[in-house]
Amino acid sequence: MTEVRPMAAASASLWERDEEVAAVARAVDSLCTDRSSSGALLVFRGEAGLGKTALLAETRRIAEARGCTVWSARGGETLRSVPFNVVRQLLQPALVSMLPEEAREYLGDWYDIAGPALGIAEPGDRRADPQGVCDGLVAAVRRLARRDWPLVLLIDDAHWADQETLHWLAGLAERLDEMSVLVVVARRAEEISGPSARHLDTVAAAADGPVTTLSALTPDATAGLTRATLGRHADAAFCREVWAVTAGNPYETVELLAKVQDSELDPVEARAGELRELNRSARGGGLVARLEELGIDATRFAWAAAILGTGISVGLVAKLATLRPDDARRCAELLRTARILTAPDPANGRSTDGDLEFVHPLIATAVYNSIPDALRTAMHGIAARIVADEGHGAAAAARHLLEVHPDDDEELVGQLREAAREHLAVGAPDAARRCLERALREPPRPDSHPHVLYELAGATFLTAPARTIGHLRTALGMPGLDGDQRVDAVFRLSQALLHNDQLEEAVRTVEAEAARLRPGPARMRLQAAHFMWEGLHAGEATSPDRSQRLADLASTCTGRDNSERALLILRGFDALMHGESAEEVAELCDRALVNGRLAPGLGWTDTEWGIELLLMLANAYCFTDRLDRAETLYNEALRAYETAGWSGGHLALAHAYVGIGHRRRGRLREAETSLREALRLAERVGRGLPLYWSATCSLVDTLLARGHVEQAWDVAERHGFRPPYPSTIVLPDPRSVRGRLLLAVGRTKDGINELEAAEKAAAARGHHNSVLVPWAADLARALSAEDPARAARLAVDVRRQAERFGTDTAIGEALRCAADLETGQRAVRLYAQAVTYLEASPCQYEYAAARVEFGVAARSVSDLERGLDLAISCGADGLAERARAALTSGGGPA
Repeated sequence: MTEVRPMAAASASLWERDEEVAAVARAVDSLCTDRSSSGALLVFRGEAGLGKTALLAETRRIAEARGCTVWSARGGETLRSVPFNVVRQLLQPALVSMLPEEAREYLGDWYDIAGPALGIAEPGDRRADPQGVCDGLVAAVRRLARRDWPLVLLIDDAHWADQETLHWLAGLAERLDEMSVLVVVARRAEEISGPSARHLDTVAAAADGPVTTLSALTPDATAGLTRATLGRHADAAFCREVWAVTAGNPYETVELLAKVQDSELDPVEARAGELRELNRSARGGGLVARLEELGIDATRFAWAAAILGTGISVGLVAKLATLRPDDARRCAELLRTARILTAPDPANGRSTDGDLEFVHPLIATAVYNSIPDALRTAMHGIAARIVADEGHGAAAAARHLLEVHPDDDEELVGQLREAAREHLAVGAPDAARRCLERALREPPRPDSHPHVLYELAGATFLTAPARTIGHLRTALGMPGLDGDQRVDAVFRLSQALLHNDQLEEAVRTVEAEAARLRPGPARMRLQAAHFMWEGLHAGEATSPDRSQRLADLASTCTGRDNSERALLILRGFDALMHGESAEEVAELCDRALVNGRLAPGLGWTDTEWGIELLLMLANAYCFTDRLDRAETLYNEALRAYETAGWSGGHLALAHAYVGIGHRRRGRLREAETSLREALRLAERVGRGLPLYWSATCSLVDTLLARGHVEQAWDVAERHGFRPPYPSTIVLPDPRSVRGRLLLAVGRTKDGINELEAAEKAAAARGHHNSVLVPWAADLARALSAEDPARAARLAVDVRRQAERFGTDTAIGEALRCAADLETGQRAVRLYAQAVTYLEASPCQYEYAAARVEFGVAARSVSDLERGLDLAISCGADGLAERARAALTSGGGPA
């Protein structure tokens, strides 16, 4: 048992917490070792009143004694709907104390992204990306930790933190090894559901050691605390009853003992029977009764304070409780004396803009729940008006508006819509969703109802495509969405259907709406969307004359507006997939540009068309050997998303396609780096999505090119790179890459089966471009021994298709395939031709492979040496090893 110490009542919650305090001390000591020390995370869990807050206070004492900077924050039961509430408490004071220029310097590129969420910068014109804001907040901690080392962050009542803060906390927990900061989190053990629970689970999983669950005080500790508070004359029977009444809960024990002191109860066995009644007056209904004894004014004051929850100033409470200033000050003093409210303790370091706070969250909850339902609702409505009149904005008032009963109030609908816009601007779509869903319950008037649904669909688009589909379908079924807004709603609906894996329904949706419109840009936009979704579909559902209809429509386009430019891009991509002339593909794409650049409204962060169209454009250039233009577009995408703070799926795809550009160029090391980063980002968005497949497939392909077969297999196994494949097109073709992987690991029969499945899928879609769907060359090589006739036919088809497509890369690769099936001088001649074509190609890995193969076949030391240099430059370790082996054996086959 912990020994009795002075001021024992004040530190009651630290009784029997020696192990926890020792863990804190070790973590602080480790943090203070040097500036390069890794971050750490401690999590304390326990029921209400078991001393989590006291343990955090002790952490602050220990840390400050070691010279640490300590910042703290606390979640609130009635404040969970306020986005970034807790992280603002934590970080805002440090940043507000800086000059704006200094804060911008510390946050750098993250200032405009994370600043609005922290309340230190105005939001931009664009909707913020939630993942980007989260990453920006993590970056803010990293940079502040360098300035304020050693830095300790304390978060109390994390179970009541807002969802946006928990998203950030989960991200921070996974990146603590990158920064020297100690994070200590306290939360209740109660069940929490939804995204908040997932984030808290992530935090717990990242903790240094197992999560510590606090237990109640033992009878011995309770006896020691009782005697330390009431005097050593408290007898054993009385102490045992204190423990029995409070169940060893430290907070309840302290409150009960304070009641004993107030009532001057003698701590002896004869008076122990009175403890239960005293305990009832300190909690729940007893607390409410005690509050009522203080008078109606004090009760109204306490109710108003509970409604506000945070920023409890006497003046603001007086307005809400309709009290005169003198009466409000008198009530505040009464409630402080009764240990219901208290002045904020500057020692806890939490930012507060109020004069008061509740002594304990249990008291705040009891007071809030004691307010009659109708009155509580009315007070929230008044609080919303007061907050708005104080100039805090619609978003600050929204948490009160959410609690008001629906009453056909169009002004309230407008306030909630404005609050939703403010939430979206700082990267809090879930908060925006709550506001708009509440607006629908008001309900809105018929003329605004479809617009609320349309805005709600925008708030749920990234997180709940199925819900978005329902909102947009309902909105489109109402009068009110007209003109460009209706067209945009239909386009968004088709995108949501695509993300919900309902691609055929997406196609039918835009097709039906386009048929209703007269010829013009709006109709052409939907026609373009129709062809785009069909073009992305990897199944067999497209109409047989699709390509011809697209070609006919695109032939009328001059590129005068973005709808026409979109159709030109789609036609170019379709021609690419079918293996038509590469020159014609590039010419179509060039016509979609304006002076060689993307047209206004077709930028990477413009939302009218989406990322899919621009990736089709960039990929068309990439696979027609126009790599300079492709890499420019890929890198523009990466810069645009990083600058805008779009850290989710868009940034993952940008890294993936930058990797594909490196892979095509032959920079295999750089490709692997980009693709691993793409896969890391894609995992945060969710497995199984097309972007996840793109990153995984391209990484496997790159590792095979490097000769790292075991690593490629490990990536495929860990990331589910196997059937079933996604319903959208992925480049490079996953079946072809999977087949090549199976061949590389010696599973020849399985590899042949996979490549034959790729053959069937490509034939069904008419995809005859051997550069994008390279199954045929690998299948020909695999069949060369057991079925040489079929292998030869496949090689002939590959060469015919390559010559039709017409790029140096396609023809050179076809010649390599043909040479692989030959021997003697015929093989040498074919390899020599392949070298000639691939030397003119921008794809240096393929050129290096052709050089090595020609050197082996021709026993040419100079070609092997040249091939070895190229392979080393590309990072093709397996190819380099083959060249070295051939050189060691005198220039011939190893």
